[in-house]
Amino acid sequence: MSGTDMDFFERTFTIHSRDVTQNRQLRLSAMLGFFQEASISHTENLGMGREKTLDRGLLWIITKQSAEIIRMPRYDETVTLRTWPGRTMRVFFPRYYEIRSGEDLLVRGCAVWMLLSESSRSFVFPDEYDIEIDGFSTGDELDIPGSLAVCFRDPSGLTLCKTETYSARFSQIDINGHVNNCRYFDLVDDILPPDENTGYDHTMIEAEYLKEIRLGDTVVIKAYQSEDSKLIEGESDQSVFRIRIKTIVK
Repeated sequence: MSGTDMDFFERTFTIHSRDVTQNRQLRLSAMLGFFQEASISHTENLGMGREKTLDRGLLWIITKQSAEIIRMPRYDETVTLRTWPGRTMRVFFPRYYEIRSGEDLLVRGCAVWMLLSESSRSFVFPDEYDIEIDGFSTGDELDIPGSLAVCFRDPSGLTLCKTETYSARFSQIDINGHVNNCRYFDLVDDILPPDENTGYDHTMIEAEYLKEIRLGDTVVIKAYQSEDSKLIEGESDQSVFRIRIKTIVK
């Protein structure tokens, strides 16, 4: 089933100086922030806004996400972001994204959302709260991200580049009471900055968020290089998050 225009959410905007790196490319964290805000706006339009969720102690969180970046938007470029919901999978709500400049497709994205109880910090079953979003497929979506654990299983293929200890600060905590998913990619940029010439053009990013990072939590972040990817893992008493940044062969 394909969606109609009513099933999509679109926003056209210009990339501002606050959104870009010193190389005038859109920051990964800013791009994912645009995705998040569009998701929230669309969910509200679909009748599942804060009155049905936040005001009842339910939090929308992202468990996994990915993006295929053909060309990262540049400073002062006007782009159109489009998002739509995929088919719900019991407790998971896939959502898809596109960024275009004119007719040119720049970025495709996917995020897997779920609902968390603000009090217990455990997932909830949406049907118990009458939360329902009708999703569909266009036939051109990214695959739903899988686990990145397999990427870290064979240490012989990885070179440890850097280890840092990170403590969550007040300025990095979002409305859900934890470090926002977007901020993880600021950490990645600080630890393993992108190539100063190509940035994130022709790149696939994947992330999985396994445990919340809350105010004052301390995480050991390890950054690795493999043959074709940068791999970043955060650990405390267990894996907290994993991220892979892979070059796409042109």
